Amino acid sequence: MRGLRILLIVVVVLGGLFVLADRLAVNFAEGEAADKLKANEGLAATPDVSIKGFPFLTQALGGKLDDVEVGIKQYDAATGTSTGTIRIDDLKASMKGVDFDSSFSSATASTASGTAAISYAELLKAAKSEPTRITRGVEAEVVGLSDGGNGKIKVDVEIDAFGQKAPASVLSTVTVVGDTVKVHADNLPSFGGVQAAESEVRKITDFEQKIENLPGGIKLDKVVAAKSGVEITVKGSNVRLAG
Repeated sequence: MRGLRILLIVVVVLGGLFVLADRLAVNFAEGEAADKLKANEGLAATPDVSIKGFPFLTQALGGKLDDVEVGIKQYDAATGTSTGTIRIDDLKASMKGVDFDSSFSSATASTASGTAAISYAELLKAAKSEPTRITRGVEAEVVGLSDGGNGKIKVDVEIDAFGQKAPASVLSTVTVVGDTVKVHADNLPSFGGVQAAESEVRKITDFEQKIENLPGGIKLDKVVAAKSGVEITVKGSNVRLAG
């Protein structure tokens, strides 16, 4: 019995040491991966990287991780113009099947999916930012975006008809087409009896925002209006975390 107790104690101690070594190794790997991702994407702050699954060491020996979660608080995405960017908030992605080398200089996920958000203030930059002529004597501009409920965006418009300014609003549908977020008015505002061509009005109420070069090559998937902005889902394959 004494020998069995000693054996159990040894097993427990060795098991504890293995767990400690495993956790130290995974913490080191997470730090290395976060630093590489920060450098590759030119991030202002170090992202959160969490390697899931236990034990880590057996995954590391195989050169492939089952699941890695990445969190980027703020990311400035390209908009297809030479200088323009749009701020993406709270980007969180789950990377599956991550192949990597021993130095973490190269890491690629077979698939990835996640979520992020764009504030209404950021999205408003894509709308007309100054009064635009609708018809003779009538100008309009988008002055605000907010949650319209039921997955719609409320688009606030200021109309200037022959020197008289009046507010109006429309409910709009938001969709993703390729790498572009599109906002399309479900109905058009009234201009107090003044007739205006729909195509001219939609130059004000409808707008779009291209979003390019998301981290690792992930792509826009879906978008929905929410309380403080639009929430987007992203996905991708062969997503590069480093290298």
